[in-house]
Amino acid sequence: MRRLVTSSIALAALIFALITTTGTAHAALATPTAPAAGVRVMPLGDSITDGFNVPGGYRVDLWQKFVAAGRNVDFVGSMSNGPSGLGDRDHEGHSGWTIGQIDSNVVNWLRTYTPHTVLLHIGTNDMYGSDPAGAPARLSTLLDHITATAPDTEVFVATIVPISFADPTVRTFNAAIPGIVQSKVNAGKRVHLVDMYRALTTADLADGVHPNAGGYSKMANVWYSALLSVPGSMGARGPSRTQGAPQAATAR
Repeated sequence: MRRLVTSSIALAALIFALITTTGTAHAALATPTAPAAGVRVMPLGDSITDGFNVPGGYRVDLWQKFVAAGRNVDFVGSMSNGPSGLGDRDHEGHSGWTIGQIDSNVVNWLRTYTPHTVLLHIGTNDMYGSDPAGAPARLSTLLDHITATAPDTEVFVATIVPISFADPTVRTFNAAIPGIVQSKVNAGKRVHLVDMYRALTTADLADGVHPNAGGYSKMANVWYSALLSVPGSMGARGPSRTQGAPQAATAR
């Protein structure tokens, strides 16, 4: 009788173990795999990237466009801010910063956050600084440092938006940007021109410098059009561009 009871207990334990193991295996098979990491996009610049006077700035509408299109994007950077409607608040927009200040930090940021794509809008604070005429050379140096540190990163370089009290200076700076971008393209760099200036007017500015909500929305349209125009900027990479005119995108 003792042997029978012992055998019955052992059999029951074996059946329980088989049921538990089988259930665990089925549960493991049924567990969905984690989604692939999003394409790392770094919004880079000054207060206009940060979103001065409109929290999140252009990043809010740009993020909504990614979501609506089913794009899996991960904004990256050491800064973070924005409203609840902005699903990813990371960025590298620094209020009041010049091209030189961005340049002094960009290598560390690129190594830390390894962006696949950079959205660069910088130079506004240089326009009323001590040396606006030197801004194009500083921008060229910044791009050299970005492309040397992250040669496979797609870098979108925007002409800066209007400034109501410094429009001639802005126009002079912006006029130099296509040639700068072209020189990088000719060197085989993944650099793309984005014509942001023509998308906005001074009526789209809240204070003569920073866009209002409508202006930031226009910026989002331009960025998104530019991204769509370059295969690989939000996913599978296209071939390196080594010749031809720099690519530009505008929206009104």
